Amino acid sequence: MRTDYEHLLVQQDGGVLTVTMNRPEVLNAVSEQMLEGLGEVMEAAAQDESVRCVVLTGAGRAFGSGADLRGFASRHSQSESSGEPIQVSEGLKRYHRVVRAMRTMPKPVIAAVNGVAAGASCNLALACDLRIASEEARFIEAFARIGLVPDAGGGFFLPHLVGFSKALELAMLADEVSGAEAERLGLANKCVPIAEFEATVSKLAHRLAKGPTRAYGLMKELMNTAVTSDLETTMRVEGELQNIAFQTSDHREGVMAFLQKRPAEFTGQ
Repeated sequence: MRTDYEHLLVQQDGGVLTVTMNRPEVLNAVSEQMLEGLGEVMEAAAQDESVRCVVLTGAGRAFGSGADLRGFASRHSQSESSGEPIQVSEGLKRYHRVVRAMRTMPKPVIAAVNGVAAGASCNLALACDLRIASEEARFIEAFARIGLVPDAGGGFFLPHLVGFSKALELAMLADEVSGAEAERLGLANKCVPIAEFEATVSKLAHRLAKGPTRAYGLMKELMNTAVTSDLETTMRVEGELQNIAFQTSDHREGVMAFLQKRPAEFTGQ
């Protein structure tokens, strides 16, 4: 797997792959190079059997400040000069590649939110399976501040996590949400003191990396189906996926460990 990305740090420790957005001088504002790298590394991680859990985080004091806005003004000037509207939807495809890779990856993805997570960066965190926030974390759906709508999948994940009305409130008012409040609302799974943050993320990631990886992937597939389908469809898919899970080595190991009253030793197969 590549590790020589311009705006990313990629490190593997056992079954845990940590991907760090690495532009701390601009609070990890998302660049095109960062997005291309994120798409590539997430797709590679999905295929790499040695990777059993992925952690996405940011370098320095931020998770990410959203899209790098420094080029927006020049793009508007170019549009006014040419008379042609800017089709930003083309650029959003890079975000969608990352979101799609994380959501369909057959293994857990954790967002480790160490500081501000604003705009598109916030929504990349919401696209992960689990979110651990430090007490210094701040979640901001900042789009209304610059007259835009939530992107990077935010329009889907936000209402599913906090409900329709609260999602609109967070999007329209664009107020900061602290780590503790994010946990209360369901934006974060857990908020911990900054002194405990790295150890908490590491413990969770390594626990998941030692779990029944194929079952985790099937769980994600089931939940992804459930949030966009009806009960009958979900139950049908549930049966199909359970058929697959029943044939895995980890299922057999789990049963034997239970009967022998010992901890299971899952291999991810």
